[in-house]
Amino acid sequence: MSLSLWESFMCGGLAGCAAVTVSNTPEVMKTRLQLQGELQKADSNVPKVYKNVLDVFQKTWRNEGIKGLQRGLFPAYGYQILLNGSRLGFYDPIRRTLNRVVGIDPTVVNMGTALTAGALTGCIGAALGSPLFLVKARLQAYSPALPVGAQHYYRNSRHALSSIYREGGLKGLWRGVNTAILRTACGSAVQLPSYNFGKTLLVQNGWKDNSYGTYFVASAVSGLCVLLAMQPADTVLTRMYNQNTVKDPVTGAIRGALYSNPIDCLWKTLKTEGIRGWYKGTTAHFARIWPHTVVTLVANEVIMSQYKGLRAKYM
Repeated sequence: MSLSLWESFMCGGLAGCAAVTVSNTPEVMKTRLQLQGELQKADSNVPKVYKNVLDVFQKTWRNEGIKGLQRGLFPAYGYQILLNGSRLGFYDPIRRTLNRVVGIDPTVVNMGTALTAGALTGCIGAALGSPLFLVKARLQAYSPALPVGAQHYYRNSRHALSSIYREGGLKGLWRGVNTAILRTACGSAVQLPSYNFGKTLLVQNGWKDNSYGTYFVASAVSGLCVLLAMQPADTVLTRMYNQNTVKDPVTGAIRGALYSNPIDCLWKTLKTEGIRGWYKGTTAHFARIWPHTVVTLVANEVIMSQYKGLRAKYM
């Protein structure tokens, strides 16, 4: 029984919400590590606020409690509905359509169309959810006790959205969306294809098709692939969204104080901090992306299966 586009969208969105409840704390830790030492030389004598992932957790818990560890959770829910609703809900219909366009059986998993569908659906979700990711990143970066990077104080998500809108209008809400699309395209292009490939390989080697063990192992493989593909773009996204804005003295336009675009951010980070600057927070990112990917994909399988059962019974 196939689901409609919007049924798939809602199942994917709910799966993303389940995952972000688990992964939001490591996301906070990752964000703060990525901002620490921003555009400072690696051998700088400036003392580090945080030593490592565990240190971020301990200091945040001690100074800010559970509220600090779960900063940005509510905009993260909204972002996940838009991102994973698009990424998981639109993936199969778009992949099947692409297969038909190039003359391939829609049921066949072709690597080229699978990667293209993954990237396209990720870009759609990233564009739709960009304002919520912007708010989430700034809320997660804010610390009243041990700040790193630019600090933006907002009372809540609604206050953040209204403040950003007053400052830069609709353009301000979608500032950095090109970076969000780049990051998500990198991750989405490999997430579902690597999951489906891993799942197919496991089934071919005797694993049960609809077992939690198969879901878990295939999701873990997918999470590692996503991490390797998107880490530099993820660091750039955090910095682009969290930077302060200034008014250009010549044009009068509002622009980023540090970076003009993602390539500029990548270059400045590399020039000042070296290649390691791109990979700041990798451990925290893995602690986020692995459970997030596992819970998202497993929850999506379970939610879709349960929904199909309920629809067959009551509709």
